[in-house]
Amino acid sequence: MRERDLVGREGRFIVEGEVTLRVMLSEGARFRAESVLLAPERMEGLAELLADRPEGVPVYVAAKAVMSAVAGFPIHRGVLAVGLRGAEPSLALPPAPAPGLVVGLVGLTNHDNVGGLFRNAAAFGADGVLMDAATCDPLYRKAIRVSAGAALTVPFARLPDGAALLAFADAHGLVPLALSPAGRETLTDLTPPRRALLLLGTEGPGLPRELMARARTIRIAMAPGFDSLNVATAGALALHHLAAGRLG
Repeated sequence: MRERDLVGREGRFIVEGEVTLRVMLSEGARFRAESVLLAPERMEGLAELLADRPEGVPVYVAAKAVMSAVAGFPIHRGVLAVGLRGAEPSLALPPAPAPGLVVGLVGLTNHDNVGGLFRNAAAFGADGVLMDAATCDPLYRKAIRVSAGAALTVPFARLPDGAALLAFADAHGLVPLALSPAGRETLTDLTPPRRALLLLGTEGPGLPRELMARARTIRIAMAPGFDSLNVATAGALALHHLAAGRLG
């Protein structure tokens, strides 16, 4: 269950909780389930879902005490699954001039923020998420849970660094927009580009200066004396503005 215990185990990851299990077993999931482990009391509520699960995915049932022993710490939800990563994910976009919206994460090491941003990307119809090498794994179990399963459905890819994200933007006709309290343009005054890469940095240091120098910088107007939001919250506001013309 612990991330360090999964390293090297042929690309496996853990899904926990009913919401994420339902996503994992849905047609929209980008990753395949290998097996499911449930507490007996969860079987009835999930019977219909499990009856339609892909062929060859076994379901194991064990008391919570056994589940806790297997996992290494107490499990209260009684719902676990093992997923398989498969090939290295890639991100394919509709070619220009079709609209495009990608989220770029640079140096984000908090799983709650990464999970929250994947949930935002799904909610506002982003085409995918790009991450640099320093950003934490969106398939870590907590990130998947916080994303409400969006990490299993939103396309994503990992690139070496911020410069590589900018090169991706250039190759795909995306306008790089760096969100920062020091941004030169106010978000509400920005006319959303038809194709955009929204760059988000870690809380505190923010985006690297050299990256911001090569992008249009935007900020969210706030009350005097306060200049920043949690990165997932700020990302949600920016994505809503950029995706306004795409939302139903």
